[in-house]
Amino acid sequence: MVEGSMTQGAGQEPVVRTATLRDFRVPPYAQTPVPPQAPGAAPHPPVLPHAPAPHASVPPHAPAPPHPPHPGNANVGDEPPEGYTPTERDLPVINRGDTVKMDTVPEPRPVNGEGRGPLFVVGDVHGYLDELVAALAAQGLIDADGNWAAGNARLWFLGDFTDRGPDGIGVIDLVMRLSAEAAAAGGYCKALMGNHELLLIGAKRFSDTPVNSGAGTATFQAAWLLNGGQKSDMDRLQDVHLQWMSRLDAVVEEDGHLLMHSDTTAYLDYGSTIEDVNDTITAILTRNDADECWDLFRKLTKRFAFRDEGGAEAVRELLTTYGGQRVVHGHSPIPYLLGEVGTEDGEDGSGPVVNGPHVYAEGLAIAMDGGVTMAGKLLVVQLPLHD
Repeated sequence: MVEGSMTQGAGQEPVVRTATLRDFRVPPYAQTPVPPQAPGAAPHPPVLPHAPAPHASVPPHAPAPPHPPHPGNANVGDEPPEGYTPTERDLPVINRGDTVKMDTVPEPRPVNGEGRGPLFVVGDVHGYLDELVAALAAQGLIDADGNWAAGNARLWFLGDFTDRGPDGIGVIDLVMRLSAEAAAAGGYCKALMGNHELLLIGAKRFSDTPVNSGAGTATFQAAWLLNGGQKSDMDRLQDVHLQWMSRLDAVVEEDGHLLMHSDTTAYLDYGSTIEDVNDTITAILTRNDADECWDLFRKLTKRFAFRDEGGAEAVRELLTTYGGQRVVHGHSPIPYLLGEVGTEDGEDGSGPVVNGPHVYAEGLAIAMDGGVTMAGKLLVVQLPLHD
């Protein structure tokens, strides 16, 4: 989550803020164990989660092996750029009376047993590993050691794992590990592409290379820093993390729920089916063109398409095109979506209390970002919600 659909007024300078890091220790379950070595032996190379086995060599002329399902989805500046608005204190806020906040308690459903297990979704995490672990444990999805404990349950993360918070790479490592553990237990843990994944990929690949923003100069590096990029995440970012992020799907449909990260209709620009959208976005990242990647990032940072007059029709357009009965999204924190604070980072105050998802747009949209970056709540919720 980075920007609103509004553009900055003329003459406004971007405000650069540095997110405050809390004292943080990576818990044992987020660390990769290293086997002991004999005295005098050469040091072990670092062990990356799900990295290919070092002994698995391929003969020079043998065909390349097929790509295994990736962990996140087993189905395999001088001027702000046009359409891109960094989080600013003076963004206009709108608090309409036609939206409804709902505290929802889903009916208990068995986690173990035959067939498909219950479906859970997770809102934006933004590096808050402790809060994520607590929320997953509260739903019985992981045990006290941080291991998958939900049998055949299905778990979808809606994107935005890094930036703003203290340990984005630790969050990615945890999600990748849970993906393998859930699959082994008959369930699954999958993830969607958020705009902050695109931002981190771009900052790593293109750094300060100028991109065609449509309104002056821009770079991924500057945008990443402006929107909460953490040096500790960049220092720990490995190829395995980049490969995992770059292959994430952008849209999926589960049990009548159209899951996506951003509350925008920009997904329609990339295809008329879910498969087309995901294939097109993967192809863009594979081509590795800075301007093309920036345009993708810019479009998926738009927000508030479902919020005001015409919002329900925007949701219906997505549902008619891609299927499903409700859109479930992250990206726009619920307090920010409701106009109750003027900035995503909650710098205008402590922020309102968020107890659950926000259902709006005539009941067709569910917002899942509880605003953990503004002292809100990291939401892990079972679907469907029961009104």
